[in-house]
Amino acid sequence: MKIAPSILSADFTRLGEQVKQVEEAGADIIHFDIMDGHFVPNISIGLPVIESLRPFTALPIDAHLMISNPERYIDSFARAGADMISVHVEAVVHLHRVVEHIHRLDCKAGVVVNPATSLYVLDEILPYVDYVLVMSVNPGFGGQKFIPTSIDKIRRLKSMITTRQLRVAIEVDGGIDLTTAPLVVEAGADWLVAGSAIFGAESPAQAVKEMRSVLQAIVKE
Repeated sequence: MKIAPSILSADFTRLGEQVKQVEEAGADIIHFDIMDGHFVPNISIGLPVIESLRPFTALPIDAHLMISNPERYIDSFARAGADMISVHVEAVVHLHRVVEHIHRLDCKAGVVVNPATSLYVLDEILPYVDYVLVMSVNPGFGGQKFIPTSIDKIRRLKSMITTRQLRVAIEVDGGIDLTTAPLVVEAGADWLVAGSAIFGAESPAQAVKEMRSVLQAIVKE
């Protein structure tokens, strides 16, 4: 299991410091939620933030593109320092082309599905991706409440991957905390994106350690 703190909930006046804190505490990935105010009803961060933080961490940078026409910006995010790039199936017409483009840039390629999007849209693209990001809240804002039906969705996706003997990770984003983390992991999630639960805590480093402890307890069971 990997923990991916989302900087959407971080203190941007201390961004470099907080990223370094969670890295030293054992985080595995730094997650960037990129929003354009068009595909989702909010505007967040962009290329300059990735470029500025790239020298501050050795961890993989996960760029989650919640934007329209993401294919126009794939090269720019790779140049900025992203190691992983995921695009929404709802935002891309030629999905296979975009996934292959990401791979040609030596980045891991992921696809994202919104809460109301059926897993059937993944049938043809699943063998070509490195990971699927399941949104367990509606994208656009941090701090939202976890959607309980996401658990069954993760379980069904895990079954699809296992049945087809694929090496595809399941990432989950939205409402992940010490209560929901065990539920999604037991359903089959591999990577957990957590924003408010980590950067909203008094000590982000301690929050990472507590989540790691919870996940390790599940593995031992």
